[in-house]
Parts: sequence; structure tokens; C-alpha cells
Amino acid sequence: MNRTEAQTRSELIDNLLSQSGWNVKDPLQVVEEFDILTSLPDRVAEPRTPYEGHQFSDYVLLAKNGKPLAVVEAKKTSKEAALGREQAKQYCQNVQKQLGCELPFCFYTNGLETYFWDLDNYPPRKVVGFPTRDDLERFQYIRRNRKPLTQELINTSIADRDYQIRAIRAVLEGIEQKKREFLLVMATGTGKTRTCIALVDALMRSAHAEKVLFLVDRIALREQALAAFKEHLPNEPRWPNVGEKLIAKDRRIYVSTYPSMLNIIRDEAQNLSPHFFDLIVVDESHRSIYNTYREVLDYFKTIIVGLTATPTDIIDHNTFQLFNCEDGLPSFAYTFEEAVNHVPPYLCNFQVMKIQTRFQMEGISKRTISLEDQKKLLLEGKEVEEINFEGSQLEKQVINKGTNTLIVREFMEECIKDDNGVLPGKTIFFCSTISHARRIEEIFDKLYPQYKGELAKVLVSDDPRVYGKGGLLDQFKTCDMPRIAISVDMLDTGIDVLEIVNLVFAKPVYSYTKFWQMIGRGTRLLDLRNTKPWCTEKDVFLILDCWDNFEYFKLQPKGKELKPQLPLPVRLAGLRIDKIEKAIDLGQTQIAEREITKLRQQISQLPQNSVVIKEAFANLDLLNEPNFWITLNHQRLEFLRSEIKPLFRTVSEADFKAMRFERDLLEYSLAKLSKESEKADTLREGIVEQISELPLSISFVKAEENMIRAAQTNHFWAKNSAIELEDALDELNARLAPLMKFREQPQNTGQVHLDLTDELHKKERVEFGPQHESVSISRYREMVEIMIAELTEHNPILQKIRSGEEVTPVEADELVELLHAEHPHITEELLRKVYQNRKAHFIQFIRHILGIETLKSFPETVGEAFDQFIRQHSNLTGRQLDFLNLLKSFIIEREKVEKRDLINAPFTVIHPQGIRGVFSPAEINEILQLTEQLAA
Repeated sequence: MNRTEAQTRSELIDNLLSQSGWNVKDPLQVVEEFDILTSLPDRVAEPRTPYEGHQFSDYVLLAKNGKPLAVVEAKKTSKEAALGREQAKQYCQNVQKQLGCELPFCFYTNGLETYFWDLDNYPPRKVVGFPTRDDLERFQYIRRNRKPLTQELINTSIADRDYQIRAIRAVLEGIEQKKREFLLVMATGTGKTRTCIALVDALMRSAHAEKVLFLVDRIALREQALAAFKEHLPNEPRWPNVGEKLIAKDRRIYVSTYPSMLNIIRDEAQNLSPHFFDLIVVDESHRSIYNTYREVLDYFKTIIVGLTATPTDIIDHNTFQLFNCEDGLPSFAYTFEEAVNHVPPYLCNFQVMKIQTRFQMEGISKRTISLEDQKKLLLEGKEVEEINFEGSQLEKQVINKGTNTLIVREFMEECIKDDNGVLPGKTIFFCSTISHARRIEEIFDKLYPQYKGELAKVLVSDDPRVYGKGGLLDQFKTCDMPRIAISVDMLDTGIDVLEIVNLVFAKPVYSYTKFWQMIGRGTRLLDLRNTKPWCTEKDVFLILDCWDNFEYFKLQPKGKELKPQLPLPVRLAGLRIDKIEKAIDLGQTQIAEREITKLRQQISQLPQNSVVIKEAFANLDLLNEPNFWITLNHQRLEFLRSEIKPLFRTVSEADFKAMRFERDLLEYSLAKLSKESEKADTLREGIVEQISELPLSISFVKAEENMIRAAQTNHFWAKNSAIELEDALDELNARLAPLMKFREQPQNTGQVHLDLTDELHKKERVEFGPQHESVSISRYREMVEIMIAELTEHNPILQKIRSGEEVTPVEADELVELLHAEHPHITEELLRKVYQNRKAHFIQFIRHILGIETLKSFPETVGEAFDQFIRQHSNLTGRQLDFLNLLKSFIIEREKVEKRDLINAPFTVIHPQGIRGVFSPAEINEILQLTEQLAA
């Protein structure tokens, strides 16, 4: 629809400004046709026309003090908005000269597309609306007061690990280089939230950010994030407080789930500006976020930091694209292997025990059912020959109590237990469905009644008893009982319980991303300053894999590729377009017109506040052309398919059960129109089955009893003409679709429940994941420690050492000879290698083994020294941190470093001049002092 510039301004741009709180008719807020005085041409003393020496800006937006804040240049809808780009910039510069004030913000728009240019700061970017006056004044404050980020100190009381500091520095340096999107890949348990809090702290202290949004995908993670911000930034006001639903605009830190924020930005009453936030942190930025909640990120075009634990080689192309990274190259990455192999480790490693039952491996049939169970089945009147299930059908088509019982018994036998060696340590059971979880809970209660139903509890997201202080999740985290949380999806990701020492995969997992997130529930180390009585130490955790998941991911490292599902509203619109096309092709004009009316009605109900719909305004505007629907040719139908149909993904508030019924009716009518008889018959049977499940016991349903009974007869569907059928289907949809929410679907249709004794088929420990410690070294240490413990019982020299007394050189030599006689391989040289300490003497190793003295390994000593150095120099750049990380690894491997090493490979990879190109002379001297201390 073509508009003049005046119409574009009055009908579109004025409205856009109004939505952001600007009253175009109030000259204290907005000046239209702002008169800008410009110099006259050379040799011209007086203006030759009324407009010579003048420019007129379409709009100038004013601050509360009356000074200009921004210029808006308007173009008519038929012209590109970009035609106003240089004009807007020129107006800004001329107003600055005229008024002697700072005016760095300009906009150019054609009413359909709007661009914001923060001059001398960022290139222009497309936005979905204008900033409010408060937004622009905040932008102005930030421009005037921000400090350089390259030297900004990082608060190491929040994030003090070297990789956390490197991650923060990567983002700060990127912002200085005018980048706006970042992707941090950090293994679960490495402190992504703390890292981001320290980043937020640095940006707020340096006046680069005033308002920050932290996005999560579940309520439990929102509560966890709010608690973390409260702990580390207690003086920054947060949203939401307990009970707050509507967004408050006077806070600094906002934590929200994706659905909540999507609802807020679509809610006209809350009217949240698209420029409200200076930074958005997106937790768990993987494919599902990209597909589902991209709209939130498209609305707030600001600096975005994405967080994910998904390994770099598994992250999909769309996620890298979203954060403007090359495939496989995030802004920063720190892997599970790096965290586990760090000295001391930052994450807890795991052992895997594979448990498989006979029924899982060989299925349930006469061949695998015991004779005793066969007799029991016959007494129950069941035919054994009719029982024939594959192992993969367990917990789907067949439920066998005996298999679940065996898994629970094996878990109780093999699990890591508390200090008393009786009860299991904190454990998560991953189950496939809520009913599966309830069955596992019932088995625990039946097998272990002495714990009075407190040992194992089901935790699912739709149970209100799970949340809040004293809720089931809080009990699992802070109380002795329950020890076992039985979960369906809820505890798969993001929940932090440091004391978890067992994970049980009681279901198959097909997503590699989700698999590693689930493993991440156990990787966190204990906080030794605050240990719980039920878990005083944790150096490894156990995974019981009951469904061969590790083997599956060895064979298929990226898991199963799930086909993207089209949302129901999109499918409904697509079917309607297909039917319109078919009706036009067949000359069924009346049917085509009816479906066009319905499609236009659907389009009119699209959520107008959705950023997707706002950005599609130009395409939607074409539908208002008078002739668009009258001459609906194949080209226009293709336009509807490619440009309009995808917009229906924004429909989130609808009666989806009614919509599903309408889709089935539409698909049936299209099959009839296309003369696909078999397909139509199959679809009709499904529709009749749905209608038969409507419960007449409900008064609303009872009122339509005649229609319900009629629709189940063949007579109803046998119509003489296509128009008659259309009338009948329209009536059926109008009267019965709203009732579909009352349908009584048979529970677990076709599911067979058995209680057969299952038996263990295979139980073995398997190696997977990071490189494990050498078996020979670990066994050598174990042998030495056992031998010394036994000898101490009757050896006076060892008893003397244990009691803290000094031993003479003669006694020390005597002890060396004794141990060497017991085992010829116990030498000072070997002990130094095994305990990775090249300075300690023989007696010091003995004191360490007896627990009298703590000996740090060389890698531990080096790691601690470098960590302390980095904490003391928290303004180090990303390149300097990379150099120190390389230097640390070099010293650990070589055990010494010389000055000339620092200007040769591998350090020349960081800079061609090695250390000289990265650090100042004073800093080099500090680093040399550090290396000399370590090599001494």
C-alpha cells in the first residue's frame, strides 16, 4: 500500500513514536520540522529563497531539559529507509554546530523499517521501535561516563579462576572492538553464572551497562540465578522480587524465563521498550532456544552473551550464526577435559557402570520368561505365546515391574554411599515418563519401608510442592532426606547440587547436548568450607547406565538428528493455502472464497505486538491491496506460503486441541477435494474416534449430543455435493472443536503391564570421556599406602612419625632400608614421580601418607602460583592471560623455564616477539621472578 511521506508520518511513524511514549504534538517532547540553520553558499550574503540556509529535520526528540536527544529522518513507505541515512547524520552534525551540544543519536525510517545509528560508536542497526526518553537519556549517560574496558579490574572475589577471567576479558575486549554478540562455551559446573555476574559487575562499574537481563529456560534456574546475583551483587536491585508478576522498570538486574519475557514484550499493558536492556545474557544457548525464543533476542537488539555447556563440535550452525561466530569458533571455550585435568581439578570426574537386564537385551517372550513366571501367567489366564516384546519396548508398549525392581536393587548395591556405608549419597534417577518415575518411587518404598517413604521422591516441574523454601527440591539440596530425586526432564539441566555422587540413566537419551547436561549434574566439586554430613568428600561420581547410552554416543557422537516439527498454527495455515489452490485449480470458486475468508480471519488474529509480525509489516501491508485477494494467482499463493505462513509460528495463545480438530477436518476436506479416497477414509475414522471420546457426562458436551451422535454415522459424511460437505464440516467445527478439551483419551492404550522376574545380563565398568589416570601409578600409590599403614601398627619409627616426633638421620636410613626390603621399587626417586613432587625427601612422603603433612604436587604448586598471580593482576588482557596459561603448561611439562625460552616457540604463537610483544619490561620482571621461584 503506497503512502506519501505525510501519510507515512501520520499513519505509521507518529504511531511508532507514540508506542515509545513520545507525544508528537507536545513541543516539549518532539519538535517536527526542526529548523536547522546552515551556512550560505560562497559569495551569497543573503538567502535568495525562503529556504536557503535552512534544513528541516522531520523530528527532533528532546530530553527532559529541552535539549535535543535524537534526530528522526522519515521517508515514504515506497522508498528505502536507507535513503535517509546520510541525511540523518548530516542533520545531527548541523544541530550540534548550531546549538553547541552533543547529539550522537539518529534514526531513519520509512514506517516499515527503522534504523538506529549511534554515531562514532556503532554502525546503524535495524530496530523494532524507537527508544523511550529514559532510554535515550541512559544511552547519553553511558556515552559520557563509560571507561575503557581493556584495563577494567575484574572482581576476583566473584570469579577468580584463570579461565573465568579469560572468558570475561574476551567479552570486554570484544565490546571495546564494537562487537555485540558473544558465545561462551563452558563445561557444566565451571561457573558460567559466576563468570557472567563478574562480567556484569565489570560492565556496571565501568558505566557500560545500566540494565541487564539474564534469560533462563526454567523457573528453578531463575530462582538459582536470582540467589547468585543476590549473593555476589547484593546492592544491585533485582527483578522479580517474590510475588512480582508485572515488570518493574526501576531495577538494574532482571532474571526471567524465556516464556515470561516473550509474554511481557507482547503485552501492550506492560509496554517494555526494545531498548530497555544494555546487555542480555542467554543461558543454555542451544538449538531449542534458537528455534523457540529467537523472537526475544530479535526484539532487544543489544549486546548479547550466550552461555552453553554443549561441546563446540556439537553446537549447530544456527547457534554460531545467532552469536555472529564462525562455525566451531566461539568467543571463548573451556572444556570438561580441561577442567578435569587441571591441577587441582576444577570438576569431578566420573566412573561408568553399565547395567543391562536379560529382558532389555533379549526381550520378553516365552524363551526368556522363567518357568515359574510362566506358570503364574497361566494361572492369571494369560497366554504366554502371546507375550512377545523387544527390549527396546520396555517402558513404552510393555511395563515390567521386575525389570525396574532389578535396576533399583543393583543401584542400591553399587551406588556410592555416605560415610556410614549404608544409605546412598545424593542421587538423581533419570526416568522416561512421570508414570515411570512413580513406579520407581513405589519400588523404593516397597523394598526399603524402614525409611518411611522419605528415601526417594519424585520431582517433576508441574508439581507445585517442588518449588520454594521447604519444597521438595529445597529438601533434596539442604536436608539429609530424600537421598534420591526421581526426575523426568526437570533435573536434567541447570540444577546445582554439589553433593550428587550417583546418576542413574533409567532411560535412553538421544540428544548428545542433553546427555552431557545430565552428566553435568554430578561434575561439581564440594565446597570444602561448607560440607554436608551426608557427603564429606567427593573425588569421583558414579553413573549407572541402564540403557547403553555411552555405547550409543560412541557409535553416534552427535546423537539422533530430530526432524524439526512445524508448529500446529503453521500447518493449519499451510493446509488452508493448499486447499485454496486446489479449489481454484478445480474451478470451485465458492469453496475457494470461503477458505480465503477463513485465512484472512486467521491472519487478522496474528499477535500484533510480536517482533516477527512487526518486522513483516511490509509483507502484511501488501495483503491490504484491493486486488490481492480478488486475483489470487499461483504467484500470490506462493507468496502466502513463503512469507505469510511462517508468521503463524508466533501464535502461542490458542485452544490447540480445538485447532488440532480443525486441522483434521481441513485435511479431510482437502483429501475429498483431491479425490484421495483412501486418505479421506483414514482421516474420517480418526475424526469419528475423537468425537466418540467426548464425555456426555459434562453439561457443555451433553448440549451437543445430537450432533455428536450424528457425526458418528455414515449418513453424516455422505453428502451429495462438495458445498454440502463444506457446510457440514463448518458446523461440526463450530460446535465440537471447542469441546475437544474435554475429550477422555484412554490412558496407556495398548500398554501391557507385567510383573515378571528379570535377571542381570551384564554388569561392567566402562571407560568414557576424559583421559583416566594411569592404572599403574594409581595402583603403585595404593600399594605403598596400604603397606605403610600395615607397618605402622608395629614399627616404632613409623609410630614416632605418626605421633609428630622428629626422627634421626639414622632412623630415617633404617626405615628406607626396611621399606626397600619389603618392596624393592619403593625409592625416593619413584615416590617423587608418583606424587609429582621433585623436591620432597623420603620422610616427607611418609609423613604425607600418614596424614601428618600435606605435600602438594608440582602441577598443584605451579597452578596455585599462577592463579594467585592472575588474581593480583585482574586487569590482564585476553592475550596476556593466554600467554600465562601457555607458560603454566610449559613449566608443568618441562619443570623449568629459561629467559630465552620466552621469546621462542611455542610463545611466538601468541606474539612473534614472544613475551616482549605481550608484556611491559616491568611485567616481564615480575613473571621472571615467578618462574625462578617455581624452578628453585
